[in-house]
This record gives sequence, structure tokens and C-alpha cells, in this order.
Amino acid sequence: MGKAPAKGDVFAAIADPTRRRLLERLVVGEHSVADLTHGAGMTMAAVSLHLQVLWRAGLVSRRVAGRHRLYRLQPASLRTVTDWAETLSVFWDEKLDWLDALAERMDAAADRPDI
Repeated sequence: MGKAPAKGDVFAAIADPTRRRLLERLVVGEHSVADLTHGAGMTMAAVSLHLQVLWRAGLVSRRVAGRHRLYRLQPASLRTVTDWAETLSVFWDEKLDWLDALAERMDAAADRPDI
């Protein structure tokens, strides 16, 4: 088993919309390069290059079956992305909670009669 990819590798790999589409297709299961090329609007060589980037980032695994190379999504590798998104979510949740509390204080102040 190889070493885990650096965070930058995973983010760089999913930065490309073509590679994200390939990952989406791999969600349903293992596919050959030929399967993934069908409907992709690109050559097998181009799809293979995108899959190689995904493989190097640890986002997919591959195995050889006869003359075909089969790729499978490695969902655990997406943990880097979900952890990062969770960090941002916590940050924004705190900011939104603060904003909500401010709005409530402003509403309460507006409801008080002037003396």
C-alpha cells in the first residue's frame, strides 16, 4: 500500500471538472477505461490521463482484468475534502449564530418603547 496523498494532491485532482465527472461515474461501481470513455467526449488516452491523476491522488484504485484496467472509487480518500468542508462549516455556523443573536438583540431593542 502506498503512502497517503498530500492534501494538495486531492484538491488538485478534484479541481478539474472532467475528473469530478469521472469520480461521479465511479460512485456506482467499478468501470473500465473504455466504459468511462463512452459518453465522455474524449479519447481513451485522455480519460486514462485523468484517471492516472485520480489514482496518484489516491481517489481511485485500479486493477488489471485481462486486457482491461478497471477503476474503482476510494471514498475514504475524499475524507480530506470532507474534513476541510466541515472546518469551514463550523466557522460559518459560528458566524451565522453570532449574526442571528445580533438580529434578535436589535429586534428586542426596536420593540422597547422609548422613554
